[in-house]
Amino acid sequence: MSLTAERRETPFRRGRRLRRTPALRRLFQETRLSPASLLLPVFVDARLRDPEPIPSLAGHMRWPVSRIGEVAGQAASAGIGGLLVFGLPAEKDDRGEGAFDPLGPVPSALRALRQRDDGLVIVADVCLCEYSAHGHCGVLRADGSVDNDETLPLLAEAAVAYARAGADVVAPSDMMDGRVAAIRADLDRAGLAETAVLSYSAKFASAYYGPFRDAADCAPSFGDRTTYQMDPPNAREALAELVADVEEGADAVMVKPAGLYLDVVARAREKLDVPIAAYQVSGEYAAIAAAADRGLMDRRGAALESLTGIARAGADVIVTYFALDAAAWLAER
Repeated sequence: MSLTAERRETPFRRGRRLRRTPALRRLFQETRLSPASLLLPVFVDARLRDPEPIPSLAGHMRWPVSRIGEVAGQAASAGIGGLLVFGLPAEKDDRGEGAFDPLGPVPSALRALRQRDDGLVIVADVCLCEYSAHGHCGVLRADGSVDNDETLPLLAEAAVAYARAGADVVAPSDMMDGRVAAIRADLDRAGLAETAVLSYSAKFASAYYGPFRDAADCAPSFGDRTTYQMDPPNAREALAELVADVEEGADAVMVKPAGLYLDVVARAREKLDVPIAAYQVSGEYAAIAAAADRGLMDRRGAALESLTGIARAGADVIVTYFALDAAAWLAER
């Protein structure tokens, strides 16, 4: 149908002109995804000799230290920015002291990765939940509550152990108050001033962590984490947590989960000048993967759209289980 004479005389914006071809759309993109901005979570298990598939995270493995170079090689070949390393120890205790064992899974993996020198940024997650028999992120009092201040020295000791083993960045995920200041102070005292701190500053008590807790064997044996992780309705409080961690010395901060908290990512981007990371968590990955497996959506399209949304909100770095796939898909564009 042709336009009426009256309508032809009324100017209107033809936005479709810049969407007409794939080349035009690529040229005028406002948000650009790059493999270099992606971090791939990796699980290192001290009990294994061979990689073991993770049923709740299809396509992902628990890796023995002796084979960690394989996933590093894949990531480097794909152009991914780096790895976020989690550890599963051979034994656990009530205080999670295996977190700072220099011969534990994370320090051992970090030394192996540093010897390879694949050009990846190596980030070590810092928390006690994988190492504690009770699965909570800190030391417990007699009444079962988490003792914030008693936990801080253990987190700082773990961060120092990881930095000494070769971590470029340590990433406290525990949500204890004051842990960034404690970690920064101990790193500096240990002569590790060059090690950066990426703080999980706004980590919400989310229902979307289920597959991760299975993968890392760190589900709480009682209760939940709502007293130290953030309450999902609270965006202003999240911003206060982000600001506080920067003031304590964090070099970069993280919002977790990503997809349900894009408003927090956007507010952080407006407020802060430090790099913002966002974690597309295991439940977000599993939901897309499961829907795609049932033919309800296109895996590639849904994954890239979700990552684009996170970047558009203001995230400079995205932690995602889609990292290897996304890098391959982006290379095909």
